[in-house]
Amino acid sequence: MTPADIALANALADAAGEAIRPFFRNSFVLENKADASPVTEADRAAEAAMRTIIEAKHPHDGIIGEEYGIKDGSTGRVWVLDPIDGTTSFIAGRPIFGTLIALVEEGWPVLGIIDQPVASERWVGAVGRPTLFNGKPAKSRRCPDLPTASLATSSPHYFYSDAHVGAYLAMASKVNRRRIVYGGDCYNYGLVASGHIDIVIEAGLKIYDFAALVPIVEGAGGTMSDWHGEPLNTDSAGEVVALGDPARLEDVLEALAFSPHSH
Repeated sequence: MTPADIALANALADAAGEAIRPFFRNSFVLENKADASPVTEADRAAEAAMRTIIEAKHPHDGIIGEEYGIKDGSTGRVWVLDPIDGTTSFIAGRPIFGTLIALVEEGWPVLGIIDQPVASERWVGAVGRPTLFNGKPAKSRRCPDLPTASLATSSPHYFYSDAHVGAYLAMASKVNRRRIVYGGDCYNYGLVASGHIDIVIEAGLKIYDFAALVPIVEGAGGTMSDWHGEPLNTDSAGEVVALGDPARLEDVLEALAFSPHSH
């Protein structure tokens, strides 16, 4: 991962934003995919714009995109794209969706962008560098204990199973219930990086939902893992914990107490 890769990722975010903004709170074609999740022409236009740029600049790199699938590469590098993470929010006219762009090398996320193209907000994280929010360092905050923590999730309705929901609710019972936020998708992780939210817990995520988030949260002083505390990579199952304060990881895992046998 090089400074040129960071510049390219920013260019991809610019291109996606140009494709998305004309559709926001406007008319667009809406369909449901096979898994019943919504997709709009804005999703497809943004991913197509990004893929065109990558294929011109790095034709031998792989690509994984939510809308147009997998293009195999030969370099060990894969660009992972979610053109609109939070399509439900986009459809509802809520500017808390984001474009996610990650560079994964040998299975590990090394570069990530969350771009909110309506509010012009962008988090950029890269391994070995401090996370930037609109060009200035972002810093997650310390969290002394769970009862004072704020918690966010897009929705437990997206989780895989009743066991996942039960584990989440057990965890949620440990925090201040008046500081639990629902909705937000990738935007919540940017807010962790910037010190506004303490914990995000999700299940049912795909690689394009979380790869970009890892360098952003960790470069701001936080940590990300699966529900067993293992680091996230392309083999991860999609159970995600993000913490602004790594010191709370054991507390959160203990509160989740998720057993893989309860799938």
